[in-house]
Amino acid sequence: MSIRTSHKASQFAESVIREMTRLFLARQNDGTGRQGINLAQGFPDFSAPEAMKEAACAAIRADINQYAITWGSKNLRNAIADKTADFYGMRPDPEREITVTCGATEAMMSAMMAVVDPGDEVIVFEPFYENYGPDAVLSGALPRFVPLIAPDWHFDPSALAAAFNNRTRAIIINTPNNPTGKVFNREELIQIAGLCQKWNVTAITDEIYEHMVYEGEHVRMADLPGMAGRTITISGASKTYSATGWRVGWLIAPSEATNAIRKVHDFLTVGAAAPLQEGVAHALAFPLDYYTDLAARYQQKRDTLIATLRSAGFTAQTPHGAYYILTDATDVMAAADALGFSPGSLSADVAFARWMVEEIGVATVPGSSFYRDAESGSTQIRFCYCKRPETLQVAAELLNRLQSKWNTQ
Repeated sequence: MSIRTSHKASQFAESVIREMTRLFLARQNDGTGRQGINLAQGFPDFSAPEAMKEAACAAIRADINQYAITWGSKNLRNAIADKTADFYGMRPDPEREITVTCGATEAMMSAMMAVVDPGDEVIVFEPFYENYGPDAVLSGALPRFVPLIAPDWHFDPSALAAAFNNRTRAIIINTPNNPTGKVFNREELIQIAGLCQKWNVTAITDEIYEHMVYEGEHVRMADLPGMAGRTITISGASKTYSATGWRVGWLIAPSEATNAIRKVHDFLTVGAAAPLQEGVAHALAFPLDYYTDLAARYQQKRDTLIATLRSAGFTAQTPHGAYYILTDATDVMAAADALGFSPGSLSADVAFARWMVEEIGVATVPGSSFYRDAESGSTQIRFCYCKRPETLQVAAELLNRLQSKWNTQ
């Protein structure tokens, strides 16, 4: 007798991003001492801010080690409200409009379950961060996908309009975008906002990379006319403060939606780690130059990796935000045939990503994990550049060796 599993769980696979990290770690721990770099999973390999860590340690020493208020400590909710006012000119009510969660991932799940019913439809742009499709499924909803069109990742307004109907309950917008690095511009967001208002649809915006914008500007959907009352804004500490393991995220939403979100959140996770919330509250008060320096450093990392990838034969468009580069690897895959690469029964991108880990020592993410139809991403490979300069230098050396091998065939 075996345990019967749910139909929901059968509709999606495990995270490909985290699978690639596991494959990389298995290679690194195989005892051969081979050099390798993980450019798959989007976590920094440099330290979180010292002042933030010290604030968390001080909270632990002060015995802030029991449950915080389910929807977030008062200190952190006030800090989120103050920072939002400083950057966007609007201060949400920390008592009625802010919920602290176990990372932005839980924030998205709580938002979806709070506003979406079984049988509803949720619009998702693709390529998409891999959680969004499963989130819709777990909510009992049907995801409807609207393509972002390379190389600049724009959307067709008519295709977007056609995706809206009487069953549409929400649309997910990730800006700056993972995996493309697209920053949705004001005109695009105004088009989306108009459709949300026409069809009474909630916009759920994942803005975790809000401070990593290199071209253009970060525009919040909630700040557009008519959208404050129908937008749920998600962000968190993971990316901006280089603390992906702390799992502290938050949502800003109208009070009625917040009430529903808090109930879902409470029964999903109870709450985020209390002392870490105090550390994040301290970080949210960092001066403006922290954020300008952050963007400048990431832009330099982006430019370094773009040059490396193009030199190695990848087709790479320059991303405008976040810290990922989604490349076309068609030429590289073709050249790799001479070095023994063969897709076999796997999708070309999956086989190539695994080959890159094992043979070259560079972990990446296969593009098919960002699409409903795997074939759409079968020539794409995603790299992340949230790494130290030394790490990116090693990555360049590994990829340059690969290029040298091709040239000698």
